[in-house]
Amino acid sequence: MAGREILHKIKVKAGFGSSSETGKGKSKIAGRSIRHGYHLVKGKSSHPMEDYLVAEFKKVNDYELGLFAIFDGHLGHDVADYLRSHLFENILKEPEFWSDIESAIRKAYESTDSKILEKQAELGRGGSTAVTAILIDGVKLVVANIGDSRAVISKDGVAIQLSVDHEPSRERYLIEEKGGFVSNIPGDVPRVDGRLAVARAFGDRSLKEHLSSDPDVADEIIDEYAEFLILASDGLWKVMSNQEAVDFIKDVKDPQAAARLLTEAAVARKSKDDISCIVVKFN
Repeated sequence: MAGREILHKIKVKAGFGSSSETGKGKSKIAGRSIRHGYHLVKGKSSHPMEDYLVAEFKKVNDYELGLFAIFDGHLGHDVADYLRSHLFENILKEPEFWSDIESAIRKAYESTDSKILEKQAELGRGGSTAVTAILIDGVKLVVANIGDSRAVISKDGVAIQLSVDHEPSRERYLIEEKGGFVSNIPGDVPRVDGRLAVARAFGDRSLKEHLSSDPDVADEIIDEYAEFLILASDGLWKVMSNQEAVDFIKDVKDPQAAARLLTEAAVARKSKDDISCIVVKFN
C-alpha cells in the first residue's frame, strides 16, 4: 500500500495520473474540535501542478499549533515545493516566535527567500506566492502572505479578507522607486517589468531588484463568531468573490467537502489555473 501511495504522489507531482488531491484532519483544543480539509485540482496548462499546501496540527512547547499554507508556484514547481518543506520550520526556529510572532514571520520569510535565491541552480529561475496561517491554541490566528493567494475568514456569516493581494498596479510606486516598471498592455493584467503578475513573491532572481518578499501580516482572535477560514490560490479568487466563497460553503459541515466544492465551483466557472483550497472549521 505504501509503495502505491508513494508512486501516486510522484505521478501527481510530475503531472501524470490523477489531476486532484484531497485530505483532512482534526485536533482537540481546549475541549473543542477544530477540523480542516483540503482539495487541489490541476489547471488546464500543459505544465505539471505548481500548487503545494501544508495543513497539519503540531505540538510545540506545550502549545497546539495549526499550520496551514498555500504555495502557488510559477515558472516551475520547485520553489513552491521547497516552501512546503521549509517555511514553517524556519518560522518556528526564529528565537522571538513566542514573544513577537510578526517579527519572526517577517525574518523567516526574508531568510527563506535568501536561501531560495542561493539555491537557484537547484530550484530553477521560478518563484512562488504564499499565504500562511498559524493557529495558536485554537484562539489566536496569525496570517501572512506575499502574492495573490488569499486568506478569508467567516465571522457571523460575513467574509473578512485577512491577506493582501499584492497586485503590481497597487505597488507601482514601490516598483518604480526600485528602478522597475509596471506594464499595462490592453487585454493583459499589469505585470512587473512586463513579466510577473504579482508585486511580491519568493524566488524570481531575475526580478528580485524590483520584487519584494516582505509579507503583510495580520492577526485575528478566534471568538464565538468565527466559523471557518478559507485559504486558496488565485485560481479560486479569479472567479469568486470572498463573500460568494463564504456563502457557498456556510452550510457544509465537512471541511474537506467544503474545500472540494469550492474548487469544483471554480472549475465550473472556467478557471483554468491550478486551484488549491484549505478550509478550517472552528465550530
